[in-house]
Amino acid sequence: QVQLVESGGGLVQPGGSLRLSCVASGSVGSIYAWGWFRQAPGKERDLVARIFRGGGTSYLDSVKGRFTISRDNAKNTVYLQMNSLKPEDTAVYYCNTYRYPSTLNGAWGQGTQVTVSS
Repeated sequence: QVQLVESGGGLVQPGGSLRLSCVASGSVGSIYAWGWFRQAPGKERDLVARIFRGGGTSYLDSVKGRFTISRDNAKNTVYLQMNSLKPEDTAVYYCNTYRYPSTLNGAWGQGTQVTVSS
């Protein structure tokens, strides 16, 4: 299994930016893709962005053009650059990993809280 630790959250004003990081350890050789998820109070956990082994990416429609997922393979780390943040982006953000083709294979971490408020 893959162990994951997220960091980088915080309180930011609308229109601001944050960069989240997620470091993986354990069975990192099995990683086919990485995903960033978020869960707001009383809501389900949603997939926000994903990056595949080949470098392809996909995004939730509501974050397209504002969020960018990237990775550093040497550091077993994935990032989520979040720009033009909106109050509706407020949530706990989690990362996880997939083994081929689409099975989650990471242990959910504690996540990192992102709060967008003036």
